[in-house]
Amino acid sequence: MLIIPAIDLIDGKCVRLDQGKADKKTVYSNNPSDIAENFSFAGAKRLHVVDLDGAFKGSPENIKALSAIRKNFKGIIEFGGGIRTFGDIEKILSAGADRIILGTMAYKSHDFVKECINKYGDIFIVGIDAKNGYVAVKGWVETTKIKAVDLACDMEFLGIKKIIFTDIARDGMLKGPNIESLKKMLKSVSIKIISSGGISKIDDIRKIAELKHPAVEGIIIGKALYTGAIDINEVIKCWQNE
Repeated sequence: MLIIPAIDLIDGKCVRLDQGKADKKTVYSNNPSDIAENFSFAGAKRLHVVDLDGAFKGSPENIKALSAIRKNFKGIIEFGGGIRTFGDIEKILSAGADRIILGTMAYKSHDFVKECINKYGDIFIVGIDAKNGYVAVKGWVETTKIKAVDLACDMEFLGIKKIIFTDIARDGMLKGPNIESLKKMLKSVSIKIISSGGISKIDDIRKIAELKHPAVEGIIIGKALYTGAIDINEVIKCWQNE
């Protein structure tokens, strides 16, 4: 199971937000590329990078930071935040991302998702962020009337092979993952799922691992790595390299 560290970007800095709220921001580093290098040295094979400026404004804003991160991280970089057009995708790929995360556009336009797959192939991951079971978009500031599991089923039908499932209520709060909502998602689709949100300690990782579900590809960890609540070297050794 992949241990996937997260880097969230605002103004080129590495930050974390509580429940995605821009007014609850903590800056952890002015040099995200240094953070990425540390994760690479620890053995992380994949890095989750989110352009929060892009998510809020509707177009990627941290391309320069992505380029710097690419130079320091050896593994696969998945990048999301504000991706609305093919032009956005081209810029992100040129800056070094290996995988593109579609969020708001996956909800807004199934045709766009199909065109993306036809044009670029199997490089897309759909990020499904849930608030009380319903999809949240535009940097989590807007909750839709679409159930997260329904959107996941639609994406699987369109040909998406992988989703990132985030429980917003748990993200950045260090309260542990919502295991029941993850189980519900796992029952709804057969594609790969990366679990995100709320990981606060090693026991949280263990709870997900104990599901022993083949569709769980990995776990994204954010704030707990920056506060020191989780040591990335330890969890990679115990879970990724078990």
